[in-house]
Amino acid sequence: MKKFLSALGGVILLASSSYAVNKENTGCGLGYMIFKEQEGLVYELLAVTTNGTFGNQTFGITFGTLECKKPEKIANRKLEIFVAENMDELAQDIARGNGIYLETLADLMNIPEEERPQFFSKLQKNFDKIFSSENVTSADIIDAIVSL
Repeated sequence: MKKFLSALGGVILLASSSYAVNKENTGCGLGYMIFKEQEGLVYELLAVTTNGTFGNQTFGITFGTLECKKPEKIANRKLEIFVAENMDELAQDIARGNGIYLETLADLMNIPEEERPQFFSKLQKNFDKIFSSENVTSADIIDAIVSL
């Protein structure tokens, strides 16, 4: 057991000296702000854990605080929270052109029932514009959808 703990400690020390906390890995939020000047994997893990434990990224995105970007083109708090918490599932539904997350998005955006098939089709055709990179933020997604 002592050998395992010694080896684990060595790995953590080596990993922790390799780079500073990366916002792309940890996201915005209180954890990032607390540990952003620190270097190493351990601090990135602490930043992510802090963000997850306190649920502060949703707050930061909603209000544009904690070094989070608030969507510029729409001010619907429920929409902002929904997209921030369901980006992967929403991406899958938009790629398919249907699904419960896409329906919820339409509800939150007050898209009339009769216009939804056209709305869903337009989002599906413009998937690459909405999810423009693997580092896209929820604010970027909302802005792209509203622009369409």
